[in-house]
Amino acid sequence: MTSGDPSYSELSAIYDREAVIMANHEVAPNTFLLKWHSPEMAAEARPGQFVMIRTGTALDPLLPRPFSICSVRDNSEIHILYRIVGRGTVALSRVPEGGRISVMGPLGNGFDLTRIDRPAVLVGGGIGIAPLILLYERLGMEKCIFLMGFPGRGDVIPLEALDLSEAPVHIATDDGTMGHAGLVTELLEAQLSHEENRGLRVYACGPQAMLRRVAELTTKRDIHCQVSLEAHMACGLGACQGCAVEAAPGRARAYHHVCRDGPVFDA
Repeated sequence: MTSGDPSYSELSAIYDREAVIMANHEVAPNTFLLKWHSPEMAAEARPGQFVMIRTGTALDPLLPRPFSICSVRDNSEIHILYRIVGRGTVALSRVPEGGRISVMGPLGNGFDLTRIDRPAVLVGGGIGIAPLILLYERLGMEKCIFLMGFPGRGDVIPLEALDLSEAPVHIATDDGTMGHAGLVTELLEAQLSHEENRGLRVYACGPQAMLRRVAELTTKRDIHCQVSLEAHMACGLGACQGCAVEAAPGRARAYHHVCRDGPVFDA
């Protein structure tokens, strides 16, 4: 942050809110859907943005955790889809209905929706489908194809739990136990091979290897693509500089910060 930017404490005061949990239930093995009521946050939230969540008042875990905004319902509810990966998410999964959490957000730069008139392909890997769900809601079913990749059938998140049972979803599993046998990027490559799809826009979130392949496929075909990066964050506002990622060669800056410059970037 530059000397002219607001301080971390000033920004925290603006974005920090206490939320009362409406629901926090398991929708797939070790994967939970968290919901809370916040008309103010719902009004501000944009596809691709995230929140920082701290559970309770204990010092362990000390730092809040970043989570993509998965959905906004009834102009008042915020939904978060998350997977248990460590102490922070274990603690979050144990917060009951009626429990309270500290939420800071919405934060970050979301997807650029200035050309939403074009058809779109959404590519999500694992829990990376989370920010794409709100994007799908904003774009509309008639303009979207949703490609989801998971390790196996046991990892697939039921579409009805995400209100996506009617969505045009194609699933790929690495082990071939459900849907396409192989990588979700193979589904994308097949989709992009059709001549009529030259005007597509692609939006993606997931593991870095997946995003790298998505970038290769879209760049080669001169198709506009935006990717949402995942990174460890301590503050979510650019103050700690802990989420730096190397910029592409030839850029004016050597590094970007995922929380402040992203998490969405041009592929």
